[in-house]
Amino acid sequence: MEYVRFLNDKPTHDLTYSDVFMVPSRSDVTSRLDVDLTSTDGLDTPLPLVAANMTAVSGRRMAETMARRGGLAVFPQDIPTDVVAAAITKVKAAHPIFDTAVTVDLHTTIGETLGLIAKRSHGVAVVLDHGKVVGLVTPSAAEGVDRFAQAKDVMTTDVAFVASDAVPEEVFDALSSQHRRVAVAVDGDSHLVGVMSAKGALRSRIYSPALDPDGRLRAGVAVGINGDVAGKARAALAAGADVLVMDTAHGHQEKMIAALRVAAAARDEFTRSTGRRILIVAGNVVTADGVRDLSAAGADILKVGVGPGAMCTTRMQTGVGRPQFSAVLECATAARELGTSVWADGGVRHPRDVALALAAGAGSVMIGSWFAGTHESTGDHLTDHQGRVYKESFGMASARAVRHRTREQSAFERARAALFEEGISSSRMYLDPQRPGVEDLLDWITSGVRSSATYAGARTLAEFTDRAVVGVQSGSGYEEGRPVDRSW
Repeated sequence: MEYVRFLNDKPTHDLTYSDVFMVPSRSDVTSRLDVDLTSTDGLDTPLPLVAANMTAVSGRRMAETMARRGGLAVFPQDIPTDVVAAAITKVKAAHPIFDTAVTVDLHTTIGETLGLIAKRSHGVAVVLDHGKVVGLVTPSAAEGVDRFAQAKDVMTTDVAFVASDAVPEEVFDALSSQHRRVAVAVDGDSHLVGVMSAKGALRSRIYSPALDPDGRLRAGVAVGINGDVAGKARAALAAGADVLVMDTAHGHQEKMIAALRVAAAARDEFTRSTGRRILIVAGNVVTADGVRDLSAAGADILKVGVGPGAMCTTRMQTGVGRPQFSAVLECATAARELGTSVWADGGVRHPRDVALALAAGAGSVMIGSWFAGTHESTGDHLTDHQGRVYKESFGMASARAVRHRTREQSAFERARAALFEEGISSSRMYLDPQRPGVEDLLDWITSGVRSSATYAGARTLAEFTDRAVVGVQSGSGYEEGRPVDRSW
């Protein structure tokens, strides 16, 4: 039995997200906040959203922020194991409620300070002197100041301090009464714990963090199917990975099946020694057969999607792929019969697409390029000739990514591998002025998904997939649903 029901006869052709719509059902769910968004993929994260294992998307900042708001980020396979281990250690050490602060010392230049502030959404840098908080630097305070001036020259010492055990309501009230941008949390020895904005305080009561059994933020690690798979899987588990993602563009192949069995054996060995069972994600696939074969080889979650991503050229280059809604629907149905689950990977560009992927049975939805244009993604802020801020993104099968992935091979082998690309090597992901941070996008997405669930009369995602009713629409039907921001 498939997850969603079709309003009329199920079409004989495949569908993508823009081809379908949901119809409302009789509902007794009166508030969006009554909807529980806990993922149904076996990970039980409070939010069914995953930042993709793309080099231009998921790093330490993304991992911390996603987990703090209940989701998950997956470190890419191209990052050296020691670097991943260091990043996960920092993620695990991050406070689950207070944001990680951008820190500088008294003598950090203004230019460097402003570059660091852009990495986080709270918009300030905390100035430390011998480990103690002595001030804050904001972009407005540094405006017009020589970039080689120092933080001590522009910082304010008028700081709103709160205790490390302050609850979000206390932080919000303190910021409102004092008309401050952020509060700085310190421990009993006046050492920095983190920062929180008024909006962050509100979010802390809407979202629950995704925590491991020790109460630390969760993060995933991608492992390729080439080379020492067992060694890479063991290293990721030893580093503290909460989920392993076996990742290759064509997941339904013998090499993946063999690598998956090796990784599953390493995972089982880790479970026997620690008592912790780590789920394995594998993909990408788009058919029920792919789901069955990878599930039999040890996958707990199947990553679904060939060609829908914004950075992917596979469909135009090879003719291979499948419209994403139908791929998710078929794969989720097959996984349900096997006791496994799926992640819908790629093709989401609007909150409606996330809702439709979940309605089709996805346990979580993986997002790449949409998150690349945010403060928390790994790239640096760049500015075009019109003054618009963007970050550079690229596909994980592009020549650029392949060159990086094969960096230990000979120059000849690297050059030869780079000839065969199926992705964009450079693309501009502009920061949305209204939603420049990944948390802003999470607010927008979850608001839409929660509302969609209320229309279906569902309080959980499991109910949502069972109650959802979809219909098929024309291109003009899709266009009719677009908002109009100016008169016609």
